[in-house]
Amino acid sequence: MSLGQEIAQHLPFLRRYARALTGSQQSGDSFVSATLEAALADDALKASLSDGRVPLYAAFNKVWSSAYLEVEGSAGTVSEHEAAAQGRLRQVTPLNRQALLLTTLEDFTLAEAAQIMDLDQDNVQRLITEAVSEIDKESATRVLIIEDEPLISMQLEDLVTGLGHEVCGTAATRTQATELAASTTPGLVLADIQLADGSSGLDAVDDILQMGSVPVIFITAYPERLLTGDRPEPTYLVTKPFQEATVRTAISQALFFGSSKPLD
Repeated sequence: MSLGQEIAQHLPFLRRYARALTGSQQSGDSFVSATLEAALADDALKASLSDGRVPLYAAFNKVWSSAYLEVEGSAGTVSEHEAAAQGRLRQVTPLNRQALLLTTLEDFTLAEAAQIMDLDQDNVQRLITEAVSEIDKESATRVLIIEDEPLISMQLEDLVTGLGHEVCGTAATRTQATELAASTTPGLVLADIQLADGSSGLDAVDDILQMGSVPVIFITAYPERLLTGDRPEPTYLVTKPFQEATVRTAISQALFFGSSKPLD
């Protein structure tokens, strides 16, 4: 496998991580692009990327750490919503969220996350603990679950209520989801893509977003169908089968930024 092919297979997931970290597809992609540009200008860095995901994420981390919110495209021409999200992000130290995202959303081990962040494992564990504490302080909200598999729906209900939120309804079809959203006004939506009657969770979410802005987390067994770069991609995307910690992190991120409108 060539170096280009090696990097290409990891890019969709690095872009997902960058979006979750920044709250913006535009900003996240700007940092990913800056990482690749840095690799092209540094032969040693470029050669290191042949060793897989860890050095690629480590290279991204160096760019993120040294040019936080200053990469071209992440400031200056941002939307009002993106500016508000970035303003909130500046109020907290991003390291704890990085540590939690790396070990849950990206499924790195503690040792790998430490290598990526250039910290020792004890410090990374401390950052994760702080992030979990921050999540526990999130304001409670009403959650709509769009999921056609009963066992997964019940698992998500237990997780959501365990975090102190209220489940305002569960839907297995686009029609059910739209009707529930109209009658309950959820503050967060957890949505599968393929629903029981052949309808689409994407269409259901489009219907819901026509009613007003609300954070949405997509939970799917086929993330590659959404991580194509051909259209605005969901900022919050969890792969089935999921770890509860991953969903917990995504909920924290979605509520932190307060919306999942495309930021492009």
